[in-house]
Amino acid sequence: MNPPALAMVLVAAVVHAAWNLAAKRVSGGGPRFVWLYYTVSAVAMLPVVAVALVLEPERPQWTWLVAALGTAVLHVAYGTVLQRGYDVGDLSIVYPLARGTGPLLSVVVAVLVLHERPGVLGLIGAFLVVAGVLVISLGGSNHNPVARRAGVFYGILTGAVIAAYTLWDAHSVTSLDVPPVVYFGGGALGQSLLLAPAALRNRPAVTRLWRDHRREALIVGLASPVAYLLVLYALRIAPVSLVAPARELSIVFGGIAAWLVLGEHNAVRRLAGSVVVLAGIAAIAVA
Repeated sequence: MNPPALAMVLVAAVVHAAWNLAAKRVSGGGPRFVWLYYTVSAVAMLPVVAVALVLEPERPQWTWLVAALGTAVLHVAYGTVLQRGYDVGDLSIVYPLARGTGPLLSVVVAVLVLHERPGVLGLIGAFLVVAGVLVISLGGSNHNPVARRAGVFYGILTGAVIAAYTLWDAHSVTSLDVPPVVYFGGGALGQSLLLAPAALRNRPAVTRLWRDHRREALIVGLASPVAYLLVLYALRIAPVSLVAPARELSIVFGGIAAWLVLGEHNAVRRLAGSVVVLAGIAAIAVA
């Protein structure tokens, strides 16, 4: 991978882990906190999208709206499930499972539905992801086993939603040919609008949440688009087979943050499992 692409991917991995750490630090925020940071993303992206539409040689199509609505629905599910996972489970469990389950499910769908044959390396990668998940989720410290099981459940559920929106995103920017910046900005606006009725049902609670966790909402709302767009631009100058596994270094960064910043239990075991998951993702990506 050329140095500029590698630099962008590494920065994206750090930024991605950082905003997940910020989200984890908000307890009990639920959909209201998700709405706050999606709204921050939408406001930040509006001028960028406006410029992109002016510079885009192709006139906007109605399919762009359909694509943006589809990703908005899936990302609302993603944000809500992920935040719930952080409410009930540890970052060092939920984050690697969420990031690792998506590629694994992609292999399963490819084999069972599309009748693809991923080859020996792909199967080894799938095995490593499963092994890493087991290392993270089973055994070790008996500290709060209910929270551990809840973290495993929501981590895997989040990974399933990630697999779904990844497939939709790929379809939107390739088959439907939606410009990535317009697509992301339209999706962010849709996410804010879809969550607004539920979030604003209790406006005093939203006001308190913004007052107490404004910094976290700004970090997540601004950092998540940065991480996403850095990866998109890296894909323009480097092959996906190198970008995809490199971006998942965020799993390791997230595990380190959970250990050093949050002081979570059994960190060494979970970090080791995260490295195994990362190795599996790398094998799947190059298979």
